[in-house]
Amino acid sequence: MSKYIGPKLKLSRTEGVDLGHKSGVRDIKSKCNLEVRPGMHGATRSRKTDFATQMREKQKVKRIYGLREQQFHNCYKKATKSSGSTSDNLIIMLESRLDNLVYRAGFASTRNEARQLVAHKGITVNGQTVNIPSYIVSPNQVIAVREKAKNQDRIKFAVELSQARPDADWLAVDHKALTAEFKQKPDVDIISAGINLQLIIELYSK
Repeated sequence: MSKYIGPKLKLSRTEGVDLGHKSGVRDIKSKCNLEVRPGMHGATRSRKTDFATQMREKQKVKRIYGLREQQFHNCYKKATKSSGSTSDNLIIMLESRLDNLVYRAGFASTRNEARQLVAHKGITVNGQTVNIPSYIVSPNQVIAVREKAKNQDRIKFAVELSQARPDADWLAVDHKALTAEFKQKPDVDIISAGINLQLIIELYSK
C-alpha cells in the first residue's frame, strides 16, 4: 500500500479523532469538524460489518502512530510472541518506540517530526546516537536531544507547545536539558483510551 500524501486533517476527520498530525498552532476543530466524516452529507450508509469495524480501528491506530501496514503487522507479530496479553503488549510496544517517546517528551510537535529528528541523528539513547525511529526504548533509559540539534527552532517551538499537552507520567522530562528518562512502561488503560485494541487482535487472528 502506498503512503498517504493527502491532507493530514482529512485523516483525522476520517477516523473521528485528532491523530496528532498537526502541530497545534491552530485549533484543529476550527479546520476540521471531527464529528463529520467524509461522505456523511446526504449519504445513506449501510450498517458496518464486523470486518469493516475492525479494519477501521486498525487504520486509526496505524495513523495515530504513523506506521505502514507491514510495520504495524510486525509489531503485532512481536506482541503475540511475548508473554501476557497481546493487546497490552502491542500498545506498550507502540508507545515505547523512540519516535513516539520523542514526541511524548515534547521534543517534536508531531510524531512525524519526531521520526525525522531521530532519522537525522538528532537523538541519543543513554548517550549513544540512535537513528532508528522504531527502536524500542527500555525502562530507565534516557533519551536526549543531541547538542548540535538543541538550537533548532522547531525543537524550541515543540518544547513550548508541549506545555499545553498532558504530561506522560511514565517520562521524567527536563525541558531545559532536553532529556527524558523512560521511567516505566505506561499504564495500558491510559494509553489505550479511545482505542479498541481487541478489534485489532480479532482482525489479525482470523
